[in-house]
Amino acid sequence: MLKQWVFRLGSDPKLSLKRFLCGLALFVLAVIFIAIGYYGPVILQLIGLLILAIALFFAAWGYLGIFANRFAQVLERASPKDDDPDLWK
Repeated sequence: MLKQWVFRLGSDPKLSLKRFLCGLALFVLAVIFIAIGYYGPVILQLIGLLILAIALFFAAWGYLGIFANRFAQVLERASPKDDDPDLWK
């Protein structure tokens, strides 16, 4: 079951990279809002914290997909093949 989940999560590495970069861009935007809110209205800091939570979610989801893709490649190489003659010994 875990193997199927890893293969499904890592099936589209380009989408995972896009999610990670989206999270990274939102993180930068959140830092800007928090920094501006330090000198200006406090509501900007709260907006920055909300954006930060969303950014961390997207970045983690994307990074998990990238990691799952790499881990799926390792699992593919490590699994025994059916036509391996040493398999039946």
